[in-house]
Amino acid sequence: MSKITQTGGDEAEFAKPLYVPIKRRSFFMYAGATAGATALLLAGCKDDDNNPSPTNGNSVSLGSGDVGVLNYAYALEQLEAAFYAQVKANPAADLSTAEKAYFTNIASHEALHRDFLKAAINRDAPGQIIADLTPDFSSIDFTKRSGVLAAAVAFEDLGVSAYNGAGKLIKKVDYLLVAGKIVSVEARHAAYVRDLMTAGSFAADDIVDPTSGLDKARTPSEVLGIAQKYIKQTIDGSKVGM
Repeated sequence: MSKITQTGGDEAEFAKPLYVPIKRRSFFMYAGATAGATALLLAGCKDDDNNPSPTNGNSVSLGSGDVGVLNYAYALEQLEAAFYAQVKANPAADLSTAEKAYFTNIASHEALHRDFLKAAINRDAPGQIIADLTPDFSSIDFTKRSGVLAAAVAFEDLGVSAYNGAGKLIKKVDYLLVAGKIVSVEARHAAYVRDLMTAGSFAADDIVDPTSGLDKARTPSEVLGIAQKYIKQTIDGSKVGM
Protein backbone atom coordinates (compact mmCIF):
# COMPACT_ATOMS: atom_id res chain seq x y z
CA MET A 1 0.00 0.00 0.00
CA SER A 2 1.16 3.51 -0.58
CA LYS A 3 2.99 5.31 2.14
CA ILE A 4 0.91 8.33 3.00
CA THR A 5 2.52 10.31 5.74
CA GLN A 6 0.02 13.10 6.29
CA THR A 7 -0.33 13.53 10.03
CA GLY A 8 -2.44 16.66 10.50
CA GLY A 9 -3.58 19.93 8.98
CA ASP A 10 -6.39 19.97 6.47
CA GLU A 11 -7.08 16.27 6.54
CA ALA A 12 -10.35 16.51 4.63
CA GLU A 13 -8.55 18.29 1.79
CA PHE A 14 -5.79 15.71 1.86
CA ALA A 15 -8.26 12.85 1.60
CA LYS A 16 -10.28 14.29 -1.27
CA PRO A 17 -8.88 12.04 -4.00
CA LEU A 18 -10.08 9.03 -2.05
CA TYR A 19 -13.66 9.96 -2.64
CA VAL A 20 -13.64 10.94 -6.27
CA PRO A 21 -15.67 7.88 -7.31
CA ILE A 22 -18.29 8.63 -4.66
CA LYS A 23 -21.08 11.10 -5.27
CA ARG A 24 -20.29 14.26 -3.40
CA ARG A 25 -23.63 14.49 -1.63
CA SER A 26 -23.40 10.91 -0.47
CA PHE A 27 -19.83 11.26 0.63
CA PHE A 28 -20.45 14.23 2.82
CA MET A 29 -23.46 12.52 4.39
CA TYR A 30 -21.20 9.89 5.83
CA ALA A 31 -17.56 10.47 5.32
CA GLY A 32 -17.13 14.09 6.20
CA ALA A 33 -16.39 13.33 9.81
CA THR A 34 -14.14 10.40 9.03
CA ALA A 35 -12.18 11.59 6.03
CA GLY A 36 -9.14 12.68 7.95
CA ALA A 37 -9.22 9.63 10.15
CA THR A 38 -9.33 7.34 7.16
CA ALA A 39 -6.45 9.10 5.51
CA LEU A 40 -4.42 8.52 8.62
CA LEU A 41 -5.70 4.99 8.83
CA LEU A 42 -4.52 4.24 5.34
CA ALA A 43 -1.26 5.97 6.01
CA GLY A 44 -0.48 3.08 8.30
CA CYS A 45 -0.49 0.54 5.51
CA LYS A 46 2.95 -0.58 4.47
CA ASP A 47 4.38 -1.64 1.16
CA ASP A 48 4.98 -5.07 2.62
CA ASP A 49 1.28 -5.64 3.22
CA ASN A 50 1.30 -7.86 0.17
CA ASN A 51 -1.76 -9.94 -0.41
CA PRO A 52 -2.47 -12.43 -3.14
CA SER A 53 -5.09 -11.83 -5.74
CA PRO A 54 -8.22 -12.15 -3.65
CA THR A 55 -10.30 -14.05 -6.18
CA ASN A 56 -9.80 -17.59 -7.43
CA GLY A 57 -12.76 -18.92 -9.32
CA ASN A 58 -15.67 -19.10 -6.92
CA SER A 59 -13.42 -18.62 -3.90
CA VAL A 60 -12.62 -15.19 -2.55
CA SER A 61 -9.61 -14.68 -0.31
CA LEU A 62 -9.78 -11.58 1.84
CA GLY A 63 -6.01 -11.46 2.06
CA SER A 64 -3.83 -10.84 5.08
CA GLY A 65 -2.63 -8.01 7.26
CA ASP A 66 -4.36 -4.68 7.28
CA VAL A 67 -5.67 -5.11 3.73
CA GLY A 68 -7.31 -8.31 4.84
CA VAL A 69 -9.13 -6.44 7.59
CA LEU A 70 -10.29 -3.80 5.12
CA ASN A 71 -11.48 -6.44 2.66
CA TYR A 72 -13.24 -8.22 5.52
CA ALA A 73 -15.15 -5.07 6.38
CA TYR A 74 -15.81 -4.39 2.70
CA ALA A 75 -17.27 -7.87 2.20
CA LEU A 76 -19.68 -7.42 5.09
CA GLU A 77 -20.66 -3.95 3.95
CA GLN A 78 -21.33 -5.28 0.46
CA LEU A 79 -23.68 -7.83 1.97
CA GLU A 80 -25.54 -5.31 4.12
CA ALA A 81 -25.79 -2.78 1.30
CA ALA A 82 -27.25 -5.39 -1.05
CA PHE A 83 -29.78 -6.48 1.57
CA TYR A 84 -31.07 -3.00 2.30
CA ALA A 85 -31.08 -2.06 -1.38
CA GLN A 86 -33.46 -4.93 -1.99
CA VAL A 87 -35.63 -3.92 0.98
CA LYS A 88 -35.73 -0.38 -0.33
CA ALA A 89 -36.51 -1.41 -3.90
CA ASN A 90 -39.28 -3.85 -2.96
CA PRO A 91 -40.44 -3.10 0.58
CA ALA A 92 -42.70 -5.58 2.32
CA ALA A 93 -46.31 -4.50 2.12
CA ASP A 94 -46.80 -4.60 5.88
CA LEU A 95 -43.92 -2.29 6.69
CA SER A 96 -45.18 1.04 8.01
CA THR A 97 -44.42 4.30 6.26
CA ALA A 98 -41.99 5.20 9.03
CA GLU A 99 -40.26 1.85 8.75
CA LYS A 100 -39.91 2.20 4.98
CA ALA A 101 -38.38 5.62 5.51
CA TYR A 102 -35.97 4.18 8.06
CA PHE A 103 -34.88 1.36 5.81
CA THR A 104 -34.32 3.86 3.02
CA ASN A 105 -32.06 5.79 5.35
CA ILE A 106 -30.15 2.76 6.53
CA ALA A 107 -29.74 1.60 2.91
CA SER A 108 -27.98 4.88 2.24
CA HIS A 109 -25.66 4.40 5.22
CA GLU A 110 -24.66 0.90 4.21
CA ALA A 111 -24.05 1.90 0.60
CA LEU A 112 -21.81 4.68 1.87
CA HIS A 113 -19.88 2.31 4.10
CA ARG A 114 -19.37 -0.02 1.13
CA ASP A 115 -18.32 2.74 -1.26
CA PHE A 116 -16.09 4.34 1.33
CA LEU A 117 -14.13 1.14 1.90
CA LYS A 118 -14.00 0.36 -1.82
CA ALA A 119 -12.55 3.76 -2.63
CA ALA A 120 -10.03 3.48 0.18
CA ILE A 121 -8.75 0.05 -0.83
CA ASN A 122 -8.60 0.90 -4.53
CA ARG A 123 -6.62 4.03 -3.89
CA ASP A 124 -4.11 2.63 -1.47
CA ALA A 125 -3.99 -1.05 -2.26
CA PRO A 126 -4.60 -1.25 -6.01
CA GLY A 127 -5.22 -4.77 -7.21
CA GLN A 128 -5.85 -6.13 -3.74
CA ILE A 129 -9.53 -5.43 -3.36
CA ILE A 130 -11.89 -8.38 -3.44
CA ALA A 131 -14.32 -8.77 -6.28
CA ASP A 132 -17.95 -7.76 -6.08
CA LEU A 133 -19.74 -10.46 -4.14
CA THR A 134 -22.96 -12.12 -5.26
CA PRO A 135 -25.52 -12.20 -2.48
CA ASP A 136 -27.75 -15.18 -1.85
CA PHE A 137 -30.86 -13.97 -0.06
CA SER A 138 -32.98 -16.98 -0.95
CA SER A 139 -33.49 -17.73 2.76
CA ILE A 140 -34.99 -14.30 3.46
CA ASP A 141 -38.69 -13.55 3.06
CA PHE A 142 -38.63 -10.00 1.76
CA THR A 143 -42.41 -9.98 1.33
CA LYS A 144 -43.13 -9.86 5.05
CA ARG A 145 -42.15 -7.37 7.74
CA SER A 146 -41.19 -10.18 10.09
CA GLY A 147 -38.82 -11.66 7.53
CA VAL A 148 -37.18 -8.32 6.81
CA LEU A 149 -36.77 -7.44 10.48
CA ALA A 150 -35.37 -10.84 11.40
CA ALA A 151 -32.77 -10.59 8.67
CA ALA A 152 -31.98 -6.96 9.51
CA VAL A 153 -31.37 -7.85 13.16
CA ALA A 154 -29.17 -10.75 12.13
CA PHE A 155 -27.10 -8.59 9.76
CA GLU A 156 -26.72 -5.71 12.19
CA ASP A 157 -25.81 -7.86 15.18
CA LEU A 158 -23.36 -9.73 13.01
CA GLY A 159 -21.81 -6.52 11.74
CA VAL A 160 -21.36 -5.06 15.21
CA SER A 161 -19.78 -8.24 16.54
CA ALA A 162 -17.53 -8.41 13.47
CA TYR A 163 -16.12 -4.92 13.98
CA ASN A 164 -15.73 -5.57 17.69
CA GLY A 165 -13.86 -8.79 17.02
CA ALA A 166 -11.65 -7.33 14.31
CA GLY A 167 -10.37 -4.55 16.54
CA LYS A 168 -7.64 -6.70 18.04
CA LEU A 169 -6.46 -7.67 14.56
CA ILE A 170 -5.80 -4.12 13.47
CA LYS A 171 -2.10 -3.36 13.43
CA LYS A 172 -2.29 0.39 13.22
CA VAL A 173 -3.97 2.37 15.95
CA ASP A 174 -5.40 4.83 13.45
CA TYR A 175 -7.53 2.06 11.97
CA LEU A 176 -9.51 2.04 15.19
CA LEU A 177 -10.65 5.60 14.59
CA VAL A 178 -12.60 4.67 11.51
CA ALA A 179 -13.62 1.21 12.71
CA GLY A 180 -14.99 2.76 15.87
CA LYS A 181 -17.05 5.27 13.92
CA ILE A 182 -18.48 2.67 11.60
CA VAL A 183 -19.35 0.24 14.37
CA SER A 184 -21.11 2.99 16.29
CA VAL A 185 -23.42 3.53 13.32
CA GLU A 186 -23.95 -0.20 12.95
CA ALA A 187 -24.82 -0.41 16.65
CA ARG A 188 -27.46 2.29 16.22
CA HIS A 189 -28.95 0.36 13.35
CA ALA A 190 -28.92 -2.81 15.43
CA ALA A 191 -30.61 -1.15 18.39
CA TYR A 192 -33.33 0.33 16.23
CA VAL A 193 -34.22 -2.78 14.24
CA ARG A 194 -34.13 -4.87 17.41
CA ASP A 195 -36.67 -2.59 19.02
CA LEU A 196 -38.84 -2.72 15.91
CA MET A 197 -38.93 -6.48 16.14
CA THR A 198 -39.12 -6.81 19.95
CA ALA A 199 -39.65 -3.72 22.05
CA GLY A 200 -36.95 -3.27 24.68
CA SER A 201 -34.50 -5.70 23.10
CA PHE A 202 -32.11 -3.01 21.86
CA ALA A 203 -29.45 -4.09 24.39
CA ALA A 204 -30.70 -7.52 25.41
CA ASP A 205 -28.50 -10.04 27.18
CA ASP A 206 -27.94 -12.05 24.02
CA ILE A 207 -25.83 -9.23 22.58
CA VAL A 208 -24.64 -7.31 25.64
CA ASP A 209 -22.98 -9.31 28.40
CA PRO A 210 -24.94 -8.41 31.57
CA THR A 211 -21.88 -8.99 33.75
CA SER A 212 -19.52 -6.75 31.79
CA GLY A 213 -21.83 -4.46 29.87
CA LEU A 214 -19.76 -5.14 26.76
CA ASP A 215 -21.08 -5.94 23.33
CA LYS A 216 -20.50 -9.32 21.76
CA ALA A 217 -17.38 -9.80 19.60
CA ARG A 218 -16.86 -12.51 17.01
CA THR A 219 -13.76 -13.66 15.17
CA PRO A 220 -13.68 -13.46 11.36
CA SER A 221 -14.06 -17.23 11.26
CA GLU A 222 -17.22 -17.06 13.36
CA VAL A 223 -18.63 -14.14 11.39
CA LEU A 224 -17.93 -15.64 7.99
CA GLY A 225 -19.37 -18.95 9.13
CA ILE A 226 -22.67 -17.14 9.69
CA ALA A 227 -22.46 -14.82 6.71
CA GLN A 228 -21.49 -17.48 4.18
CA LYS A 229 -25.09 -18.61 3.68
CA TYR A 230 -25.85 -15.18 2.24
CA ILE A 231 -22.93 -15.12 -0.22
CA LYS A 232 -22.60 -17.34 -3.28
CA GLN A 233 -18.81 -17.19 -3.42
CA THR A 234 -16.82 -19.05 -0.80
CA ILE A 235 -15.10 -16.53 1.43
CA ASP A 236 -11.67 -17.31 2.85
CA GLY A 237 -10.85 -15.10 5.80
CA SER A 238 -8.27 -17.39 7.36
CA LYS A 239 -5.45 -14.85 7.02
CA VAL A 240 -7.30 -11.69 8.00
CA GLY A 241 -5.13 -9.67 10.32
CA MET A 242 -2.16 -12.06 10.07
